[in-house]
Amino acid sequence: MEEGLRIAVDFDGTIVEHAYPDIGEPLPGAFETLISLTEIGHKIILWTYRDGDLLQEAVEFCMENGLMFWAINQSFPDEEFNQYLSRKIIADIYIDDRNFGGFPGWETVRNILLNEGNRPHEPSFPRRKKGWFRI
Repeated sequence: MEEGLRIAVDFDGTIVEHAYPDIGEPLPGAFETLISLTEIGHKIILWTYRDGDLLQEAVEFCMENGLMFWAINQSFPDEEFNQYLSRKIIADIYIDDRNFGGFPGWETVRNILLNEGNRPHEPSFPRRKKGWFRI
């Protein structure tokens, strides 16, 4: 497999139920799918509105559930914070409950990205060279 995809994933309403500023219950299949994606070489980026202590709580919650992020609210792990840069990050895929059409659920995400039942670990959608795919 070529270098893994960079997958930006939202927290509230996507990994967990909406309960902001609290942390909601994990959505069924979220951690299992994201962990499986990291195990085959994809880079998971936490892409969330949360900041400060609320962000740290979300990161720790994910770590307690076995999920480590490649980067958090930034495009690359070693990116230095610059208050004048946009918080929009560079990713191949964005997974967010606020998508046009809504969030399809983790079973659908898993079927698309892990391509279960087809060739293993190759996304079933065409990858654009300079573009994105949103789930």
